[in-house]
Amino acid sequence: MKLVVIGGVAAGMSAASKLKRINKDAQIIVFEKGNVLSYGACGLPYFVSGENDDYKKLIARPKEHFDKMGIQTYLQHEVVKVVPEKKQVMVKDLVENRLFIESFDKLLIATGSTPIVPPLPGIELGNIFVLKTLEDAIRLKEKATHANVKHVTIIGAGYIGIEVAEAMGTLGKQVKIIELAERSLRPFDPEISDLAENELRRQGVELHFNEKVEAFFGSNGVVESVKTNKNVYKTDLVVLAIGTRPATKFLKGSGIALAPNGAVIIDREMRTNVKDIYAAGDCAEVYNKVMEENSYLPLGTNANKCGRIAGANIAGSHIKYVGTLGSAAIKVFDLELARTGMSESDAKNLAIDYATVFVQAVDHPGYYPNQTPIWIKLIYEKRTRRILGAQAAGAKGAVLRIDVFAVAIHNNMTTDELGMTDLCYAPPFASVWDAIHIASNAAK
Repeated sequence: MKLVVIGGVAAGMSAASKLKRINKDAQIIVFEKGNVLSYGACGLPYFVSGENDDYKKLIARPKEHFDKMGIQTYLQHEVVKVVPEKKQVMVKDLVENRLFIESFDKLLIATGSTPIVPPLPGIELGNIFVLKTLEDAIRLKEKATHANVKHVTIIGAGYIGIEVAEAMGTLGKQVKIIELAERSLRPFDPEISDLAENELRRQGVELHFNEKVEAFFGSNGVVESVKTNKNVYKTDLVVLAIGTRPATKFLKGSGIALAPNGAVIIDREMRTNVKDIYAAGDCAEVYNKVMEENSYLPLGTNANKCGRIAGANIAGSHIKYVGTLGSAAIKVFDLELARTGMSESDAKNLAIDYATVFVQAVDHPGYYPNQTPIWIKLIYEKRTRRILGAQAAGAKGAVLRIDVFAVAIHNNMTTDELGMTDLCYAPPFASVWDAIHIASNAAK
């Protein structure tokens, strides 16, 4: 069997490695557009900030590792066309600038996503960056650490925008975030995103909501200001963080079914609508367990799990992905935030008869030093009190408590059941009634 993998980061290399472990005789060819395989993209902001001083630490497995496994990998090779009826892909060697055809028995599409770059006036100016790949991070860090870069403007207040804001704050920059929506971190409900915004302001980050970027101005080819519908702001560097879209343009006309946003439509075995063609990772949809339908959730957790399942199924298994809950976490300076399952707006959009509670608890008893608050919001089904979603924020302990809620949602637990679950108690770690118990038992 000959497998061609398009994309060599999370899902692609997980699939290739799994297949090779199951079938040592399988011929596996990976085409990766970038310069590096199998790296942790979620760690890029912490490399930019200097908290990680070596980008090589982000690389989970080097090319040589896959070579030893017998997986053929080709860097700086971009697949530009898929022809399913001929079981062929057209590949462009970006170094030699030549095209060639590669055949396959099975194909995995794992191209990830690409950052959205709007066609605004001045977008071509220097010192305007995105942060998606390891190469992006190396270039951004090189410029951001210059002493003459003092004012940094971030366009977008989602996960990447907030993480870059913290990175730039860590580097001692004056940071401004411009966001078109009315608030930040929209996967969270306002009760939690408000806490994040308070922390950003406390750290000196300027927040500008309901504001639309219209143009960039500069001289000598370098950006110097950002024009919005409300003002013009001086800047030395801009980071675009307004979102990503599935990297699937090359699939148009191939017959492979795509969602309206361009994500590859797959079933729970990672199969597309075309025989012998699979997809996984940020380029594809994923089954959402709590919503019981496909969603687009570009998360590294999903990419690695779905890639592993794709590899097993390509080898002949029929493993179904149990489904994602959209569990995610983010550090905002001295605050940590996490969420899992449905948000309140999700429940509302699905016309579920739901209720919510929002509580402030603590991470451990007051008689042990350094007690800190934890805020928890629960979304649950009103009649059964089945937990649908949970969100939390706090200085410490919030993220791991959301992991407990994720397990509860995964197993269809109710607030009554979780409110009496036997959790660990010792004064350095938790109260006898943990914050999880308190939030669950507040549900009526």
